[in-house]
Amino acid sequence: MAKLVIDVPLSVLDLAPVATGATPGEALRHTTELARRTEELGYHRFWVAEHHNMPAIASSAPPVLIAHLAAATSTIRLGSGGVMLPNHAPLVVAEQFGTLEALHPGRIDLGIGRAPGTDQVTALALRRTMEGLSAEGFPRELADLMNYFSGEQPGPITATPGLGEQPAVWLLGSSGFSAQLAGLLGLPFSFAHHFSAQNTLPALMLYRQHFRPSRFLEKPYAMVAVNVFCAETDERAHWLAGPAGLSFLRMRSGRPQPLATPEEAAAYPYTEVEREFMAQRLEGQAVGSPETVRRQLTELLARTGADELMLTTMVYDVADRVRSFELVAEQVVGGLRRNA
Repeated sequence: MAKLVIDVPLSVLDLAPVATGATPGEALRHTTELARRTEELGYHRFWVAEHHNMPAIASSAPPVLIAHLAAATSTIRLGSGGVMLPNHAPLVVAEQFGTLEALHPGRIDLGIGRAPGTDQVTALALRRTMEGLSAEGFPRELADLMNYFSGEQPGPITATPGLGEQPAVWLLGSSGFSAQLAGLLGLPFSFAHHFSAQNTLPALMLYRQHFRPSRFLEKPYAMVAVNVFCAETDERAHWLAGPAGLSFLRMRSGRPQPLATPEEAAAYPYTEVEREFMAQRLEGQAVGSPETVRRQLTELLARTGADELMLTTMVYDVADRVRSFELVAEQVVGGLRRNA
């Protein structure tokens, strides 16, 4: 049998999960603890995601959280996975991330998405107009944002900080639209395989087909985000993965709640349809012992040709979350190269 080798950079996507009985403050402190530990282990970057009106997720303000994480670490890249641009004025995003880049030069990633990251009622509260609920203006808003950083088309407004303080800009997607746009603009692209696995290969194909070399990249660079639950045994890993599946099910059913305990998730009275939904959600993800996770991640790399993997691990206890990343770094890949 050929040796299973994972030779691409590994990174982290964290949502600052709020567990049952815990507070958002505790969740944010746990995310800080995880950022420090994954930096020690040699993970390449650490991103946090913008979500709103979700009791199980505390990462609703990525720029604020990134500033805190950057001050608490020293080498790992920090970024957004992502900032949902239609929720914000491009000038504000340019100033926020220009400030981060000015404070922590060469360490900041601005991952941009076009989905709301929430329900329509909350999206309206964020955007304040019905017109803003459409993502049709996304390409124009993205162009405005990039211009605030570059100043290529001078105008009456200067983003300060922002102009000349451009972070690394990524486009994020769970379908083909952002994949094509990232290719046409020559930007790196990150795909949300962790919740849209059926669209992964078509989107990556579109990205590579439409890619045009740019001042950012000479060739395509694709990162794939994947759920990873690694534990000493397959059985324990699946047990730890239960709360994340139940949280996703509750969110899709319009009744989001804080992250359940593994015991609560195991005892939940799933219908047959719900069990099938949960099983489908784990297809193509990585759940199990280090040996199992190594095989699953290697197969994912073989299918996608990804240049980087971003691991997301939403479990109830922060110790189990940290341990999963330790097992991946130490046993799945046999040690990560530390950031220089």
